[in-house]
Amino acid sequence: MRPVLVSSFILAFVAGAVSAQAESRVFIVSSYSNDYRAARCLADSAKCGEAMAAAYCKSREYARAISYRKVPRQEITGGVSASACNGGTCEEFVAIECER
Repeated sequence: MRPVLVSSFILAFVAGAVSAQAESRVFIVSSYSNDYRAARCLADSAKCGEAMAAAYCKSREYARAISYRKVPRQEITGGVSASACNGGTCEEFVAIECER
């Protein structure tokens, strides 16, 4: 009986620890995107960046922005085409990490 009780306690503890972890997701946003032009604010590290990251997360039904940063093109695998550059100017990308 005692091993069953201990096993039940451990299982309940592990299940509680897993459910306590918050869900997070990283979004890659183009700073020249037509649907989210304000991402330039994020890419330029302007004062409005924190507010813009928070607004982006809320628009995706997340509670808050954990972090945001400019992402080098080399870090984005397979998602950036050659068309991201036009006339010598290339798009910049921002990673926004959101949490539920």
